[in-house]
Formats: sequence, structure tokens, C-alpha cells
Amino acid sequence: MNEATTRTERYEHGLAVLDAVDGTAGANVINALSDISPELGHQVVAWGFGEIYSRPGLEPRDRQLVTLGMLTALGGCEPQLDVHINAALNVGLSPQQIIEALLHSAVYCGFPRALNATFTAKKVFAERGLLPIG
Repeated sequence: MNEATTRTERYEHGLAVLDAVDGTAGANVINALSDISPELGHQVVAWGFGEIYSRPGLEPRDRQLVTLGMLTALGGCEPQLDVHINAALNVGLSPQQIIEALLHSAVYCGFPRALNATFTAKKVFAERGLLPIG
């Protein structure tokens, strides 16, 4: 668990976790908030990544599987799915594992949401030169 105590320390710790998981995609999201809600960006980094993502108990790949399932279930989260599909690849999930998780989500979330998530994955995989997958 994070032992940082000041606002700045929590942010710096979260930024290191964010960079390790999301790479530039995470930084782009935070930067996009700088002119509209820098505090939301701060909380995403300091709390979301500095406190939650850095907790023991789940490996980063497992956290990404959970995140993909929840974003798929919510629906309408394709921009966030884009970031987290990239993150899932960054932390060691294969395209096949991601597609299997999204296929599994169809049982619980329905086909429209699973299709939207899968098409987002297809876009990410294409951008990263990972298509076709087999």
C-alpha cells in the first residue's frame, strides 16, 4: 500500500503507477483534463492509481481484466476501453486473452456491449499492428 502522505507525494506515486500501466495513453487523459478539471486529473492519478491500482492483492493484469469487464458492462465507455485495452496489453495480457474476456462479457452484459468493446479492441489491435489475431 502507498505510504505517501502529502498531496504531492500521492500524486507522484500515482503518476509512476499510471505510467507503468497506461503509458502515454494515461498521461494523455490527464493532460486533456488540465484546462477543464485539473482536480479530476489529480484524483485519477493520486487516488485511482496511487491508492487503488497500487494495492496488493491483485496483479496488474488481473486489475485490467476486471476493468475491461466493468467498462464493458457500463456501456458507452469506449474511450476508456481504448485506454484500458492498451493498458491490458502493456501489463501482459495477450490479444487472445482480451478477446476471450470480452466474449465472456456477452453472457453478463449482452451482445451490444460486448460488440462495442470488441470493436474498440479491434481498433487498438490495429493501431498496434496486432491484427489478425488467431
